[in-house]
Amino acid sequence: MDQKDFGFIRVAAVTPRVYLADTHKNTAEIISLADEAAKEGASVVVFPELCTTGYCCADLFSQTVLLESAEKAVEEIASAAIHSGTMLIVGAPVPCAGRLYNCAVVIKGGKILGIVPKTYLPNSAEFYEMRWFESGASIDRQISYAGQSVRLCAAQLFRAGKAVVGVEICQDLWVPVPPCSHAALAGANIIANLSASNESILKHDYRKMLVSSTSARLNAGYIYASCGYGESTTDLVWAGSSLIYENGALQAENERFSRESSMIFADIDVERLETVRSKNTNFRDVLGDRSAAYSIVDAGASFPTDFGKKLYKAVEAHPFVPAGEGLAERCREILSIQVTGLCTRLEHIGCKKAIIGISGGLDSTLALLVTALAFDRLGLERKGIIGVTMPGFGTSSRTKGNADVLMEKLGIESREISIVPSVTRHLEDIGHSLDKHDTTYENAQARERTQILMDLAGQEGGIVIGTGDLSELALGWCTYNGDHMAMYGVNASVPKTLVRTLVAFAASEHFDGAQDVLGDIIDTPISPELLPAASDGTILQVTEDVVGPYELHDFFLYNVMRWGFGPEKMLFLASKAFEGKYDAATLSKWLKTFYKRFFSQQFKRSCLPDGPKVGSVSLSPRGDWRMPSDAISRLWTDSL
Repeated sequence: MDQKDFGFIRVAAVTPRVYLADTHKNTAEIISLADEAAKEGASVVVFPELCTTGYCCADLFSQTVLLESAEKAVEEIASAAIHSGTMLIVGAPVPCAGRLYNCAVVIKGGKILGIVPKTYLPNSAEFYEMRWFESGASIDRQISYAGQSVRLCAAQLFRAGKAVVGVEICQDLWVPVPPCSHAALAGANIIANLSASNESILKHDYRKMLVSSTSARLNAGYIYASCGYGESTTDLVWAGSSLIYENGALQAENERFSRESSMIFADIDVERLETVRSKNTNFRDVLGDRSAAYSIVDAGASFPTDFGKKLYKAVEAHPFVPAGEGLAERCREILSIQVTGLCTRLEHIGCKKAIIGISGGLDSTLALLVTALAFDRLGLERKGIIGVTMPGFGTSSRTKGNADVLMEKLGIESREISIVPSVTRHLEDIGHSLDKHDTTYENAQARERTQILMDLAGQEGGIVIGTGDLSELALGWCTYNGDHMAMYGVNASVPKTLVRTLVAFAASEHFDGAQDVLGDIIDTPISPELLPAASDGTILQVTEDVVGPYELHDFFLYNVMRWGFGPEKMLFLASKAFEGKYDAATLSKWLKTFYKRFFSQQFKRSCLPDGPKVGSVSLSPRGDWRMPSDAISRLWTDSL
């Protein structure tokens, strides 16, 4: 691929080895690390608080020698960066009009873009900053510093390409309304925090929680760099914590308590952050907002980083079923949402019977398990669940057998009603040959099954439980007014890749006696079974052969719906997520299929039955997704 930024910007948090009060060694270390970061393609590099001198200089901050040496250090750092496109943010003590300020100095291409003073000074327990420094809350002056004329003011933002960087210093983050809140409202999508934070028991956990929640609350990237080895250990220990978060999610973290300098990188998706903010209608609806006071310094383009060569960002191939810890809890939560939704609906209408078409496939299995759990919670007999198998022209012995065994294991009422005679008669009535296996042939079967279920519900005084999932709705892989319709769709916002995981979880958590049959259902190829099987009973109509792999479609669906990514970025991310599994041509083919089907099938989503939202992506026309059925996909497909 061509070298493009795809909406990313590479950032770094640095914890250099500290030489307390030795500005010469600190300067050399900062310059060396800045060069290393530039070679790695970083656009924004954040160093710790007062890194030019060290944080623990205490009363030495009143010494002219140290202050002049720190100013010289900043001048040398700027001079060394004259040919660099990287924005450096370093900490230094800056005197002005008889006062001293704890500052962040923002440098790019040899120029000091601005100096941001610390607003909130800690002055309790082990911290005593008010002895040496003044709050920068009210200062706004043009000063001469490090051989340049530069603005000293807290209300400054710095633009580098698509990134707008706000700066705060250590304690600024720990107050009830931190400066970064106003900076974000003024347009900052990345916050840099130069910190000096010592270690004590559980403090690091709180620090991570604070950075994470702040980045989530502001829909921003957050770069946190704290001082480390070499600071004074007279009473405190400094572990050198570096953290990078994006919208609440940890992107990179260094190893604390190291004797060596450390540097971490992350590729912040600024485009995604802007999309999240645009959807957050209350983002700018803040009383007492002081964002108007901020000005933006344009630092030019971001560093020309080759993200195609290396990406400092994990791209989750299965975003609906993310790898790592917490999956069991996620499944437990989703099942609870589904079960509670159905319980509420049944209780509200005074219904004690549920009708479900059981195919022996994943979707109907999950719907049945949810219904069984709902009946258990309501104290209803499972015999009030009527499971109906409706064998047709393509029903295989495997799926039919699994359906029968599952219903028996769960103790529900089972019925079998063949649709072959009624569909045969219907096709004859409309003059359609049984040998013509087209859409009409398939849809006639789906609609006949839905008619049977609806009429049984009326006969029994029950409701039809929908089995269709989110992936099928996105692709329109359902028959309009057939399996598309139900009286309550428990799987409506559960994507196909998650259905399998939920069935496996439910099997182990709630249905021990049915684990064998549930395991075989999980292993069965996904198929609507509307076309005749092979003579040996093998399923010939495999859904993923027709519409494409569901893992790809769920990847596309999540990133299109959640973040609004365009086709080019989708292909880039997919190439990273599925590297070695799908080539570029395959990814492009199925992405084009996704767009075409997603646009053309909106009319089915415009009249969905009720169903519970379980995650961040939903296609309900009453909730998350309102789209005209006549929209054209050309803008999306042409680029592919």
